[in-house]
Amino acid sequence: MRVPARLLPLPAALAASALLTGCFASTADTGAGAGERIRVAMMQPPRSGLSPLTDDAFKLSRWSTAETLVKLDADGDAEPALATGWKQSGRSWTFTLREDVTFHDGTELTAGAVVRSLARAAGASPKPRILDGVELTVREGDAGSVVVTTAEEDPLIPQRLSSPQLSILAAKAYRGKTVNPVGAGTGPFELTKLNGTSSATLDRYDAYWGGTAKASGIDATFVPDGTARAAALRSGEADIVEAVPVSQAALLDEDLITEVPMPRTNTLYLNAEKGAFRDPALRAAAREAIDAESIVQGVYEGRADVAEGLLGPALPWAAGLREPVQRTKAVDPAGRSITIGTFTDRAELPEVAAALQQQLQKAGFQVKLEIREYANIESDALAGAFDAFILSRATVLDSGDPAAYLYSDFASDGSFNIPQLADPAVDKALHKAGVTPAGDARRRAIVEAEAAVLATDTAVPMLHERVIQGDAAGVVGAAHDPRERELITLDTHVK
Repeated sequence: MRVPARLLPLPAALAASALLTGCFASTADTGAGAGERIRVAMMQPPRSGLSPLTDDAFKLSRWSTAETLVKLDADGDAEPALATGWKQSGRSWTFTLREDVTFHDGTELTAGAVVRSLARAAGASPKPRILDGVELTVREGDAGSVVVTTAEEDPLIPQRLSSPQLSILAAKAYRGKTVNPVGAGTGPFELTKLNGTSSATLDRYDAYWGGTAKASGIDATFVPDGTARAAALRSGEADIVEAVPVSQAALLDEDLITEVPMPRTNTLYLNAEKGAFRDPALRAAAREAIDAESIVQGVYEGRADVAEGLLGPALPWAAGLREPVQRTKAVDPAGRSITIGTFTDRAELPEVAAALQQQLQKAGFQVKLEIREYANIESDALAGAFDAFILSRATVLDSGDPAAYLYSDFASDGSFNIPQLADPAVDKALHKAGVTPAGDARRRAIVEAEAAVLATDTAVPMLHERVIQGDAAGVVGAAHDPRERELITLDTHVK
């Protein structure tokens, strides 16, 4: 979907340009301007030194520097990556490894290396989200294979192993308590340097098993400010820009913008453990006060879809399976005071927070906002420090299947349970969705689990976002991935 062109006001252009001064200076002479390297403006800086056991893993995936045993096709089905095939026998899955694969340090991909990486992930605290509720062990099998076994039969093991958080790295990555991916991946680009939270450098890895990348390297700069990212594209300082804010999209040349519906839901999470929203009737009052359509039109300029549930149009099968949800009757808030938290990394969220503040105050709440960068607010959100939290959440980011997201966010022991929900009916529905074999039965169970969550009013889905990516005129072959796993591939280059 293209967007209309509009000139950027001069003061905004100058301010954004100032934010970027020097960001790409190191590659000015030998970078993408010479048709060799690709300059990328990333949205969020690393939070854990690019450890694959955290959300930083998706940066490694988008740079094509770390790989998994399995990857997902456009429909979310598993297909070969570092594993060429797999078979199930009860609770165990055997994966046959690809031959002639080397890590960036020159060591070979072996069954032992795979066991080391997956065992480290399975034993991590906290676990990668994709392993929430999953007890997993891994061992070497016959020559060139590994065997993954779970405590209970799991129909989604191949999809789970596609998560970038389960990337396979060389032994050098696991020295000490942290995981350091520098020089330890298997992709077409080798991560050679990480400069804290400012930039990263990757060079083409000529011994890549899948062929030779067309670009000689990647120079990634972390630019949390959305206006600055858009300015980097406009000024020619970046070739590819992640997550162009809605407010900036219309200010760019329409030929530089690609807009793709994505499985990402903007949701208001309500704290069910303490504070005002421990009362289901007050949660219902908050839900009834929210006018999502005005937020879509006012904040997103129509570049989003009003939510009918947690799962959006990127999962078209969900809408046809939904049935009406039984909800608690709302009561008058009577001036109850609440604090809503959110973060600045996604430029629209502070505006969403301001709109919600007005709507909830009109309904009778007293509302305070607390807005920080995500890295500085995540721990408080997970600890239940806020009455409510606004989150832009990818619903199939990890496995291509929303059951993992639902479990992570709403199960009693989910690792991303911001609403602090502990509801036996929800847990039961989530368990059923998780163990049902893939196919229509699983889809029905997932929608039933969604209904169980919505009935608690601990999550109020507002809208489904679209990813807006900026590509300079000379960029060829950049990925436009709704799941935000791919960005620069083997074929991406600058003319």
